[in-house]
Order: sequence, then C-alpha cells, then structure tokens
Amino acid sequence: MSDYSTVLPHIVVVTTGSAGDLFPFLRLGIGLRERGHKVTILAPQMHEPLVRHAGLECHPLPADPVVLDDPDLWHPRRGFGVVWRAIRDGMEAMRAFVAALPPDQPCTLLVHPLAVAHADLRRAERPDIRIVAAYLAPSNLRTVHDLPVLGPFPIPGWLPLTVRRWLWNMVESTAINPVVVPELNAIRRAQGRAPISSYMDEMYSAPDLSVTLFPEWFGARQPDWPSPLLCGDFPLYDPHPEASIAPGLVQFMRAGSAPIIVTHGTANMHAAAFFASALAAAERLGRRIVFLTAHRAHVPANLPPTAFWQDYCPLAALLPDAAALVHHGGIGTTAVALRAGTPQLVVPMAYDQFDNGERVRAMHAGLTLKANRVSVRTLADALHSLLQSPEIHIGCSAVKERLAAGAGLDAVIDAISKTVSKTGKI
Repeated sequence: MSDYSTVLPHIVVVTTGSAGDLFPFLRLGIGLRERGHKVTILAPQMHEPLVRHAGLECHPLPADPVVLDDPDLWHPRRGFGVVWRAIRDGMEAMRAFVAALPPDQPCTLLVHPLAVAHADLRRAERPDIRIVAAYLAPSNLRTVHDLPVLGPFPIPGWLPLTVRRWLWNMVESTAINPVVVPELNAIRRAQGRAPISSYMDEMYSAPDLSVTLFPEWFGARQPDWPSPLLCGDFPLYDPHPEASIAPGLVQFMRAGSAPIIVTHGTANMHAAAFFASALAAAERLGRRIVFLTAHRAHVPANLPPTAFWQDYCPLAALLPDAAALVHHGGIGTTAVALRAGTPQLVVPMAYDQFDNGERVRAMHAGLTLKANRVSVRTLADALHSLLQSPEIHIGCSAVKERLAAGAGLDAVIDAISKTVSKTGKI
C-alpha cells in the first residue's frame, strides 16, 4: 500500500517583498505544479503580471508601493520595521484566503521567511495545515557558527560563540522583537495560545520542514539551524527567458571593450547618486558601462558614448560578455553572476546583502564596498582591483564550474513534493 495520499496537497505559496523575493518561489511553484500539485501564489499585487506570465494561479495581496519611497527601507537597522509594517495588510488577506479553502483539501503553506509566523497563526485555525519555510539566503537563518557578518558589521572568526550569541540577542531584542512580538502575541492571545518571546525562535519552531534555496557550498548547514532541514540549490528564474537583448544594447556591446554592468535592485528608488558615481568611476578608468534599471530618471541624463541605459535585459544573456557586475548583493543577482563566472563588486545596503557579498568575497568571486563609503574614487579603486585580480578571475571560473556541475533544483522540488504528500507528520 502506498504511503502517499491519493490527493496531492494544494501548495499555497506565500511570498512578499521585491521581484527578487518572488522569482525563487515562482521557480518552486512551476516545479511543484509539474509534479501534479495545485499551486496558488499569494504575492504583492504589483507582481500579479509576473505570476500569471509564469502560468501560475495568482491571488494578489494588497501592497502599498509607497513603501519603496521610504529611505528607511534600506537602512541596515530600521529597514526590518518598514518591511514588517508593509506586509500587515497582505498577511491579513492571506488569513482570509486560507480560511476560505475547502476543508477536505490537504494544504501546505510554502512561505517566505517573513510569512512563517503568520502561517503558524493560520494553522492554529486549521490544524491540518503543513508549513514549509523556504530560506532564500544564509543570513535568513540565525546562527552563531558561520557568521561572517552581522548586518554591516564583520564578525571576526576568533570571536567566542558566547559573544556571538550575545550579539544576536542584542539584534533581536532591539531591532526585531519590539517590532514583531507584541503584534503576534495579541493575535495569539485571541486564539487562546501562549505568548512568544522571540520572533526568531518562532520562525525556527513553527515549520514542519525548512528548505534552503542555496547550495551547501554557498552556505553550509549549521548545527543551530532548524530541523528537519532540506538543503537546496539556487532556484534561478528568468521571467522572460525568450527575451533577446535589445538591438541598441547589442550594438553597444559589440562597439568596444567588454563593459561594466551596473544595477542596484528592482525595489531601490534611491540609486541616482550611486549611478552618477559609477559613471564617473568608469570614465576615470576609461571603461564602458551599462546601467540596468527600470527607472531612467535615476541614470545621469546626458550619457557619453561610452555609457548605455537599458530598462531590462536578462542578466544571464548579458553577463558572459561583461567585464564585471556592480550590484546591491541581492541573492538572485548574486547567483546569476556566480553562474556566469562574472567578477562582482557588491555594494550592500541592508538585509541579506552584506552576508551575500562577504561570501562572494570569501570565494574570490568578487569584492565588496560598503554603501556609505561609495564615492567616485572608492568605486574606481575597487573596480580597478576587481578587474586586475588574477585570483578573482580564477575564483569566478571555479564557482562557475561548481554551479555547472550541481544537481540543480529538481531533486529539491521532488523532495518537497514527496515530503508534503506523505500521510502523517513530516
């Protein structure tokens, strides 16, 4: 007799944030649908066209795009509070969606880390729900072991574990728990449940299964990570794989030496000064440059013949002919550059970007430069070092080979599908 349910669970994917947060979940959703699951994506309403373009059912969540204009969104300490407040309406809409699901249909919530606690609140109302938490980057997971940085601050390897644990406790008690815990406990009290004292503890204990969306060679499994844990791979996803490089950009790429590609994230509305410094740094080095951003107003108005602006181009198509990539350190952009073997200059601002950049640097696949230290001179010096370093070019080739030899994401999606389809407790 088979140990699998005759009815595959409905996978409800709940994500929030930017397109960079969305794309890994679209890749998982497509794979799970191919394995016979009904898949519904719950994502901020501005992402609905991307979800439907992927051929997936979409239930848009309310989202106020004005949050993108808040400069604190990219503050290393205050950014979390901005994001948490911005997802409230969406999480309430998720509650209503789950409450309306057929009670006889098995259901698994596959959720972004920021939605784990809300998924647990929903399970209190429907105990048969299973929760799978998917972590996009190593720094989404608290650890005192593999801790190269904590936010923008480097953590020396010799620092005792007790001190690292104290530092984490300070971060939680000052920047995370005061924002989150009172709100969650108010709902828990209404449900007749005991209060929590730590958001991170709740995020670890609530899921039936946790999954890392990065390979172990990028972020190795740690003894203080949640269990059970499935270590995965980068779920690289291109929303427009059929898109070709625009003719004007093709002509520019062929007209001279390999250019430097500069982008700073789809959600960054404050990149104008950075782009201006990048242009001046490229001119100082005598290098050609391409700006990738949907916001033309962020790019200097009068570009010289050695510079080009493009609103969109698949990075995977562009990077093989690029000299380097300058970017914010989002995990999706980082992974695409690693796969292409392109030297990276990571200029992190908040969230996982500091840790991602440090891992790129440690693998000799690029360099990092703190956003608060960006100037024409520092950018030019960093780019010069990046482009002239034999060690970095060797490191990029090694990582590219490693990604090419990887097992890919199919095994991970198979494991998720089989695990959530088993009868009984995961």
